[in-house]
Amino acid sequence: MSGRTVAVTGLGLVTPAGFGTAATWEHLLGGEPTARPDLELTGLNVDFSCAVGPYDATGLLGGRLARRLDRFAQLAVLAAREAVADARLDPVCWDGARVGVVLGVSATSVETHRVEYTRLERGRPDRVSPLMLPRSIPNMAAGEVSLDLGARGPSLVTSTACASGTTALALACDLLRAGTCDVVLAGGTDNPRSPMVATAFDRLGALSRRREDPAGASRPFDAGRDGFVLGEGAGVLVLERLDHARARGVRPRAYLAGHGSSADAYHFTAPHPQGEGLARAIDTALADAGLAPYEIGHVNAHGTGTALNDPAEAAALRRVFRRPPPVTANKSVIGHTMGAAGAIEAALTVLSLQHGLIPPTANLDRMDERIDLDVVTKAPRQVALQAAVSVSCGFGGQNAAVVLTAA
Repeated sequence: MSGRTVAVTGLGLVTPAGFGTAATWEHLLGGEPTARPDLELTGLNVDFSCAVGPYDATGLLGGRLARRLDRFAQLAVLAAREAVADARLDPVCWDGARVGVVLGVSATSVETHRVEYTRLERGRPDRVSPLMLPRSIPNMAAGEVSLDLGARGPSLVTSTACASGTTALALACDLLRAGTCDVVLAGGTDNPRSPMVATAFDRLGALSRRREDPAGASRPFDAGRDGFVLGEGAGVLVLERLDHARARGVRPRAYLAGHGSSADAYHFTAPHPQGEGLARAIDTALADAGLAPYEIGHVNAHGTGTALNDPAEAAALRRVFRRPPPVTANKSVIGHTMGAAGAIEAALTVLSLQHGLIPPTANLDRMDERIDLDVVTKAPRQVALQAAVSVSCGFGGQNAAVVLTAA
């Protein structure tokens, strides 16, 4: 095993599909979309989303911490706690200076800003919360996880729009390979369910307006797709130097074997129509992992369900693989969780490798004739998997890919 290979020893998920990794995985295998009317978005053109189910923040975090943390940070802390427990790590005993935190964040807490700016605009600066900044600035997701678990190594947030979660995994991998850390809690978190975020994406024409059928709105690769559905959530993977995991007697769930990133340098929001940048990111990830395209058995696609992204992504996959392996698009079930998306999808890819199952893509009734992919739909597909790729793209032409291999 290469000394550059990084072990995935723990997973933590809080998603619209379930609270915890097991619940999320079971729901994904069932393929039932989670989009529902959202009271937070009442009165807007798009008034539905994929929300995390109700949870007792005070009971889980304690009253003081629950009040201090905005929702995106709450989700990050809860996912990180599950991931650490899953990895059989004890923060009381570990060398915290050798434990890092890298999380991807994109939309953060626009709603907190709205509430506090309204108070300021009404001439009540004395009513602006002193917690506004620590509640809402992106780095606090990583900062609060570090504080909660006593991780005293590098604590960072990546922001590459909707590729942020995958970028975080790549940076964490490099910290481990460089010997800077023994363990990194890596992933992403976001809570874009706010009127301003929903309105902004709607004005860009990026959101589905299928108000009469929210559950059927997220339709990656379908000919009738009309945009993505906002989602929220967090995903954290415990990444660990392989020798460190072996010394603890822990069997990895999978390995993060390689990663790649690129920029389209094409348009500020639209992807390159032939997917050139994404193809470069995948090629780089494969080279980093020392694998050829034919050795990849599955691709977890970015799969937003927008008019431009899906054909561009399909073109990128055809460019790299010629005959791409089976593809799935988790956003059809849990919506687009923005900065968390890449991390959640990477965690689900780890589970696919472990269980030999690819979750189905929901709402794919009629494939867009421009898209020549083998998309898993209707039911999970059983496949013997040794290696898989998870990809992400974002505004600004940001692309990121990770290669995960079976343990």
